[in-house]
Amino acid sequence: MALRSHALLPRQYDHRKVLATTVDAWDRTLWLVCPDAELQPSPYGRPRPRPRGFPYDALLVIDGGGTVREQPLRDLSLRVTHLDALPNGRFVVQGYGAAGDRNAQIHGPDGRRRRSFEMGSAVEYLMADRRHHVWSAYFDEGVYTDPISAAGLVRWDSGGNHRWGYTPPEGVEHIDTVYALNVGDDVAWADYYPTFPLVEARTNGEVRLRRTPVVAPAGLAVRGEHITMLGGDRQPDRLHLCRLTESEALPVEEARLTLPNGAPLKRYARPVGRGRQLYLRGASPRQWYVLGAQEPSG
Repeated sequence: MALRSHALLPRQYDHRKVLATTVDAWDRTLWLVCPDAELQPSPYGRPRPRPRGFPYDALLVIDGGGTVREQPLRDLSLRVTHLDALPNGRFVVQGYGAAGDRNAQIHGPDGRRRRSFEMGSAVEYLMADRRHHVWSAYFDEGVYTDPISAAGLVRWDSGGNHRWGYTPPEGVEHIDTVYALNVGDDVAWADYYPTFPLVEARTNGEVRLRRTPVVAPAGLAVRGEHITMLGGDRQPDRLHLCRLTESEALPVEEARLTLPNGAPLKRYARPVGRGRQLYLRGASPRQWYVLGAQEPSG
């Protein structure tokens, strides 16, 4: 099964450094680019861009179905690692740097900072929906040291106010690290280490856990009563189509995911799950691909 091309950063921005990128709840691709950034070595792989000073201004490039527009973001005091769009033309960014514990910022439609707040440390995912909900998921370095991150999965409103944190049912391991996250309107789906249950958390407070046949999936796409899980079991290109019951995800089919030209899918960055869609990119932050949640072929 082949990915489809979703968006490519236009060539006129090739000289800019991409600080962060995602695909938002409206299917738009966002790239935060900085004209005054430099690459710095990273202990976690390839060099990463870093602004030369704080605060700084950056440019948000937004591709909505091939129509590209620019949105300045002003007075950033973070080295941004995550971003997303909020309703009413606003944006949320998260990172680290000069702002200390207040490591998240909300910017208005004019690009100016409206609020800074503390989101916790070791953020693995930051995703928002179209109904004023923001979800943050964490990895172990924050879960065991930071009181906000300790829940592992947290929900905020679009003003940056803490609304909910995950508490596992009795007898279930707490979150150590969230491996995969999918956010739709009013719901988040997560799979986490160490036992890898599938969590369905709704904004009305309902939480359901299901057993799954996949250990350590990298991505999730949900369509009705079916869920597609990418990776896991040391097979990063494997797709597992499962049917959801009250208590488990039952395997139905498997497939191998490839690039659009049929080439093997060897490595990819953290996928973005949006309801039935799963978005992936490789080592370059400039190119995004998409896979739709599957239904059984039979």
